[in-house]
Amino acid sequence: MLIARALAWLLLLLRLCSVAAVRRGDVFPYGTLHGDAALQEGDDETSKVLVLTKPMYFYEASFRNLYVATNGIISTQDLPMEKQYVDDGFPTDFPVIAPFLADLDTSGGQGEIYYRQTESPGILNRVASEVNQGFPDARFNPTHAFIATWDNVGAYEEASRHAGPSGKRNTFQAVLAYDETDTYALFLYPEDGLNFFGTRPKESYNVEIELPARVGFSRGEVSFFIFSRQEGPHYSVTSNEQSVKNLYQKGNAGVPGVWLFHIGNSFSFDNVIPAAAGSLLPTVHLFGHEAPNTTTPDYPDYPDPDYPEFPTAASPETHGQHPGLPQVQSYEDVPRTPGPPHHPPEGVAGPGEHSLSETRRLRPDGDVRGQSPEPEPAILEAYPHRVESSPPHAPDGHVVSVEEEVDFDSGVIQYSTDNRETCQRFRQQCSHNADCADYSTGFCCHCRAGFFGNGRHCLPNGAPQRVNGKVSGTMMVGGTPVELNAVDLHAYIVVGDGRAYTAISEVPEPVGWALMPVAPIGGLFGWLFALQLPNSHNGFAVAGADFTRHADIIFHPGNQRLSIVQTAKGMSPENYLSVDTHIQGSVPFVPPDATVEMEPFKEVYQYYPSVVTSTSVHEFRVVSAESGAQSISYQLRQNITYRDCRHAPRAAPETQQLTVERVLAMYVREERILRYAITNRIGPVGAELPGPELVNPCYSGSHECDTTAQCLPGEGQAYQCQCATGYGGDGRNCYDVDECAEGLSSCGSHSECENLQGSYRCRCEAGYELGSDGHSCVDVDECLSHPCHGHATCANTRGSFECHCQPGYYGNGFQCHPRNGNHERPKTQCEHHRDNLQGSHGGHTPVGAFIPQCDEEGQYRPLQCHGSSGHCWCVDSRGQERPGTRTPPGTPPKNCDEPVWQRADITSRCHQEKHILTSRVNCDLVCLTDENLMSFLLTPHPDRHKTLCLSVFTDCFPPFFPPSLSSTDHPVRPKTQCEHHRDSLQGSHGGPHPVGAFVPQCDEEGQYRPLQCHGSTGHCWCVDSRGQERAGTRTPPGTPPRNCNEPGECTFPFQTRALGLEGVALAAAFPKWKYLRCSENEKVVKFQITPLLLHLAVVTPTRRPESVCERWRASLIEHYGGQPDPRQYLPQCDTTGHFNPVQCYGDSSYCWCVDKDGREIPGTRSHDAVKPACLPTAAPHTVRPLPRPDVTPPPSGTVLLYAQGQQIGALPLNGTRMDKERSSVLLALHGSVVVGIDYDCRENRVYWTDLSGRTISRASLEKGAEAEVLINTDLNSVEGIAVDEARRRMFWVDSTLDKIETANLDGSNRQVLFNTDLVNPRPIVVDSSSGMLFWTDWNRESPKIERSTVEGHNRRVLVREGIGLPNALTYDPTTHQLCWADAGTKRLECISPDGTGRRVIHSNLNYPFSMVFYANHFYYTDWRRDGIISLSRSTSQFTDEYLPDQRSHLYGITVASPVC
Repeated sequence: MLIARALAWLLLLLRLCSVAAVRRGDVFPYGTLHGDAALQEGDDETSKVLVLTKPMYFYEASFRNLYVATNGIISTQDLPMEKQYVDDGFPTDFPVIAPFLADLDTSGGQGEIYYRQTESPGILNRVASEVNQGFPDARFNPTHAFIATWDNVGAYEEASRHAGPSGKRNTFQAVLAYDETDTYALFLYPEDGLNFFGTRPKESYNVEIELPARVGFSRGEVSFFIFSRQEGPHYSVTSNEQSVKNLYQKGNAGVPGVWLFHIGNSFSFDNVIPAAAGSLLPTVHLFGHEAPNTTTPDYPDYPDPDYPEFPTAASPETHGQHPGLPQVQSYEDVPRTPGPPHHPPEGVAGPGEHSLSETRRLRPDGDVRGQSPEPEPAILEAYPHRVESSPPHAPDGHVVSVEEEVDFDSGVIQYSTDNRETCQRFRQQCSHNADCADYSTGFCCHCRAGFFGNGRHCLPNGAPQRVNGKVSGTMMVGGTPVELNAVDLHAYIVVGDGRAYTAISEVPEPVGWALMPVAPIGGLFGWLFALQLPNSHNGFAVAGADFTRHADIIFHPGNQRLSIVQTAKGMSPENYLSVDTHIQGSVPFVPPDATVEMEPFKEVYQYYPSVVTSTSVHEFRVVSAESGAQSISYQLRQNITYRDCRHAPRAAPETQQLTVERVLAMYVREERILRYAITNRIGPVGAELPGPELVNPCYSGSHECDTTAQCLPGEGQAYQCQCATGYGGDGRNCYDVDECAEGLSSCGSHSECENLQGSYRCRCEAGYELGSDGHSCVDVDECLSHPCHGHATCANTRGSFECHCQPGYYGNGFQCHPRNGNHERPKTQCEHHRDNLQGSHGGHTPVGAFIPQCDEEGQYRPLQCHGSSGHCWCVDSRGQERPGTRTPPGTPPKNCDEPVWQRADITSRCHQEKHILTSRVNCDLVCLTDENLMSFLLTPHPDRHKTLCLSVFTDCFPPFFPPSLSSTDHPVRPKTQCEHHRDSLQGSHGGPHPVGAFVPQCDEEGQYRPLQCHGSTGHCWCVDSRGQERAGTRTPPGTPPRNCNEPGECTFPFQTRALGLEGVALAAAFPKWKYLRCSENEKVVKFQITPLLLHLAVVTPTRRPESVCERWRASLIEHYGGQPDPRQYLPQCDTTGHFNPVQCYGDSSYCWCVDKDGREIPGTRSHDAVKPACLPTAAPHTVRPLPRPDVTPPPSGTVLLYAQGQQIGALPLNGTRMDKERSSVLLALHGSVVVGIDYDCRENRVYWTDLSGRTISRASLEKGAEAEVLINTDLNSVEGIAVDEARRRMFWVDSTLDKIETANLDGSNRQVLFNTDLVNPRPIVVDSSSGMLFWTDWNRESPKIERSTVEGHNRRVLVREGIGLPNALTYDPTTHQLCWADAGTKRLECISPDGTGRRVIHSNLNYPFSMVFYANHFYYTDWRRDGIISLSRSTSQFTDEYLPDQRSHLYGITVASPVC
C-alpha cells in the first residue's frame, strides 16, 4: 500500500511539474494587424469610450461602455485624474478591472496599449474552454469578448531619482468574455512579462518607497437608498511584492501566469469568484501549496469530468481533491448517503473484543514513568479507506478505541432530484457571513472573505473569541464525592497567537486542586481556535459551533478514570460560543496549595467525515510542600463529532498536529476559580518551525498585532497586522467599529441595530421576529397562539394584533362578558373622570371646564383637546399630560404616537456636554433646548478672539440625543478607544480577567496613560495618544520605567515661537504643561499657557507655520483623544494649509462649503452621495517663475474660453470638434481663482470673476493686453457673470451676499437687481434678443431656476421640481430654450422660458460645472474628468473631450466667436 501511494504521488508530481508557464506567444493575438485600437502615449491617458455591441455584466450591474487607461485598468465609466486612484488601494469609488494597477507610462515609445472588441469564434471558443475547465458547472458559451493588452509598458520614473530610465518593461493582457447573463475575466502574465512589480508615488518627497501593483476588481460606489451612495464590493489578488511576483509564477486556471475569475451575473452576484483549478500549479507540498496572498477566500478545486483524476494520499471518498489545496470551510445540513458496509482491516478487534489493558499496553513493573501508556497507532494505518459515517462511539456512549470495529453505515435514504435540498430552500441554515452553494447531491455553506468557520457558523478572522457555558458533574477526589452544579465557564481566546484562557468559577476547594492537571477541559478551546500554520485548519474551521466532544482520561498509576463530554450549542446573540461541560469519574488527589507543572506536548488528530479522533499521553508533576514532587501521567482519547458537508470537496486534511507550547493551570482558593492558560498552534504532522531567528512572527506568536487583529505573514520576518472584520485601526491598535452608528448594518425595517464587539445584531420590534436572513424582520401572527378571550375574535396586524369581543359580549377582547341586564362593564378611570365633570350624579357641568375624551373601551384618547380654549396635548394611559406636547389654538396638534423626549433629560444632557466642552475650551456655552432638540450657543469671552469657539462648534451637531432616551436614562460620555480596548480584553460581557493578557490602562478621561505596563511580564513602555508604543521606551522587568512625560531626543536646534491669541484654541485642549514626542517635521518639545499667550519651544526645519485650519485640526484631534471617531468632524486642510472648500462630517456624506476662513456658507449642507460644488476662495501656492500677466491671443476662428483657477485657457474649435493640439493659455492670473467667465463679441473682450481677489475684471484678446479691474468693492463670492451685448450691461451673482447685481461694461452705474429669496445663486445667463435673465440657486434644501427681465421685472420660478445641483446654465438661441446640467441628478435638460416643453437631453453626466451652447452642441466643464466634454443635442451622444495638461478643476466656460 505504501509503495502504491508513493507511485501515485510520483505520478502527480511529474504531471504537475510538466505544466509550463504561459509564454508571450500563448497570449491572445493583439496589435493593429488584428484590428486593435492603440491608446495614445502618455502617463495618464484614457481611451475614448468603447460602446459594446451588447451590454456586459460587471458584478450585478449591466454596462455598455468600456474605457482603457494607461495605468493598467479597464473601467465601465470614464476615469478621474490618476492622482485620485493610482496610489490608493481597493476599493475605488468607480468600477475597476485591474490586471496591473500601477503608475505606468508609455511616453517616449515606452510600449503600446492595444484594445478591441471581438466576436471571433476562435477567440470565443478558447475562452469558453478556459472557463469551463476552471468552472466545470458553468456551461459557458460567450458571445462577445474584449481584449486589452499592455505591451512592453514602463513605469513612471522621475529623472531626479535615476541617472536614466531603468529599461524594465511589463507585458500583460486582460480578456473579458460574456454572454447574456455572465462575465468572466482572464488575466495573462507571460513568464518573462513582469520585470517590475510596483511603482513609486509621484509625491513621495524623495522617500524611496514603492507601492506594489494592485490586481483585482472593484465595483465602485453603489447607490444606497435614494440619494446616498456607499462603498461597493471589491476583490484583491495582490497585497505585497511577493503576491505580484506570484502572478506569473502561479495561477488559478491550470497554467502559471493564467488567472480566471467570474466577475458578473445578471441575477445575483455578491463578489468575484476565482477559478479553482489551482491543483495544476507546479509548486506542490505534501500537505498543500502556498496560495497567493489575497484578501478573498479560497475556493474548492472542482473536478473536471473531461480530465482523469490522479491518485493522491486521500481515499476515493475525498472527491478527487488534492490534500492541502485551499478550501473554504463548509457545512452540510442534508441527509447523508449510506456507504457500503465497512469491514475493518485484518487484526482490528471487533465489538466487545476491546481490552483496556491491551489498548494501554502498560508495563507490569512499578516504575511510574515506565508504566506510562504509549500512544496508539495512527488511524490512517488502521483504516486506509475513509469511512462515510457517524462517529465511533459504542452504544454505551464511551469513546471507541481505534482498534474496535464500528459499523459506520448510517442507513439513510439515497439522494435523488426529488429530495435534494438546495440553497433556495435552506439558505437560512448558513451563517449570515457565509454564501450558499448548490452541488449535485445537496448544498453547502462557505464562509465569506474575512471570516472562518464551517459555513453554518462563521467568525471574523483575527478577532478574539469568547466561550460561555456551564460545568456540571460529580467527581471522586481521594474517595470523597464532590459535585459541580452548573458552575460558570468562561474562555477567552486570542486567535492571533493561539492563546486560550479558561476560567471555571465557584469550584469547591478539593476538586479545584484535583482538576488542575485536567487541562483538556480548556484544551478543547485551544484546538478550536489554534493558531493556523500554512495549509491547516483549526477546529472551528472544521466543526463550527455545533459539535460534541467525548474525552476519556485514564490516570496512572492510580487507574482513575474521568469522562468529559463537552457539547457546543451554537453561538449566542453576542457571537459567543456556548459550550456545556459534563464531567464524571474520579481524579487523583492533589494536596492544597500544590502546583502542577506540565511540559509542552503534541497531539495528532485524524479527520474523518463527521468525526475527529485523537489519542495521546500526557505527563505532569505535582509539587507540594508536604509530598515533594510526584510524577503522574494519563492517556487521553477523544472523539469530536460534528455535522459535515460531503457535497463539496473536503477542506480538512487527513491528519494534523496540534502543538501545545505552554500550559499553565492554577486554582485560586480565595476566588474559588480554576484557570487554564494554553498556547496552541496547528499544522501538518511533523511540521516543525525553524529557529526563532527564521520563523515568521505570525507563526511563532511573537508579532505585535492587536488581540483583535490578524497577523498576515510576509517574506522572511515581515508581516502585516490587519484588524479583524468589525474592527478599525492600524492592526497594532484596533477598536470596535460601531456598525449601527456608522450605517454599516443591514438591519431591515422594523428592526433595531445593536452593536456588539466586532459585529452587530438586529433586534426586531415587538410583534416581529427575525427572518431567515438574520437581518430583516417579519410579522409574527400572534393569533396563532390564541391570545384573545374565548368569546373574542383575533385579527393579526403588522407588528401587533387586535382582540374584539364577539357580538353579544363586551370587553377589551382579553376579557369578554355577556351583555345582559345583570352584567355591565365597570367604569374605567377615564369614564369616572368624565362623568364626574359632566355632573352625571346630579350636578352641573362647570362652564369652561375640560372634559376628558374616552374611547369606546373607556380608555383615555391619546390626544386630548380643551373645548373652550382650543389647546391640545398628548396624554399617557393614566390621562397625564406628556410634557412638551401642548399646542396653542389654531396650530396642528402633535402626533401622539411619536415618542417625546423629556425636557429635563435634554437639559441634563446639554449641561453635561457643556461641562465637558467648557473644561477644554475658553468659551461660554449656553444650552438651547426644546422638546425635540438639544444644541449649544457658543459665545466667546468679551476679551477673547472670536475664533476661539470654533474648536468645539461641531461637537454640537447633530444633536447627541438618541430618540430612545427616557427620563430614567443617565447619559454618559461615549467610550474612548482606550476604554473599548480595555473592556474588550477584560471580558466586559462576563467572565474573569484573562490570564496573561495585557490590559491597557486608561486615565479618568478615558485616554491612554502615557506609561503602560504588562501585569504579567513586567515590561513597561510609553505610548502616544493612540496607544501605540513609542519606539525605544520599553524597559524589561525590574528596571525603572521611562519618564513618558519627557520628549524624545530632538537633535536639531530649536527656537521659541509665540502664537498669541490664535493659539489659545490649541492650548485650551491641553493641561497647563504638556510634552509631545518629537515628530519628523516639526518637533514640539513643550509649551506653557499663560492667560493671553501660548509659548512653544519648536524645532522648525524649514517649514511654514501652521495655518488656522491645521491648528484647529490638531486641537480637535487632541480633544478627541488622538483617535477621532469616523462620525466626528475634523477640518480638512489642503497641502498649503488652507481650508478645503468642501468640508464633511467624518467619513459621511454630510458635507458643506466653507469660505477661506473656514466659515460655513449657508445653504450648502447636503447629505447625499453628491458633495456640494464648493469653490475655493484662496489662490493656490504660486510656483515661480511666474508667467507674464498679459494676453496671448488665441488662434483665429471660434474658440472656447474656460476658467481654470489661476488662468484662462483657450481651446479652438474645428467645426464642432475641439482642436486639442492648438490649445493655449490666454491669460495667466497668478494669485487668482477665476470662476465666472463670459465674452463680449462686439469689443472682443473677455470678462471674469476672481474669488480670491473679490474682483470683476476684463481684458481684450489682443496681443499684450493686460487685465483691467472693473469692480473691487462690496464683492464676496461672485461665481457667475453674464454680458448683455445689446444693452452693454453685465450681470453677476454673489453667492455669499445673496445678491444679483448689474452694471455697465466699464463698471459704472452699478445697481442691485435682487437681494431677497436667494441662498446660493451660481450661474447666470442673458438672452439679449428677448431681454430675459436666467439664473439658478443651488440651495441644497430647495434648489430652483428663476427668470426675470434684465430690468428686474416679472421675476418667477421656472423650475423647482426634479433638480438637485444645477451648476451649469446656457441658452440655446436656435430653439429658444434654457438648458441646464445638474451634478445632483446627472441630467442635462432644457425648457422653454414660459415653463413648457421640458425634456431630458442626457441622463448620465458625471459632475458638470459650467456649460455653453454652440453649433447644436453643448460644451461643459466636468469636475470628474477635470476637462471639457462635448455632447450633441441631436443625438444626445458624447462627441469629444479635452483634458488639459495641467489637471485641476475647470470652472466657467464660454465661446468666443469671430461673428457676432
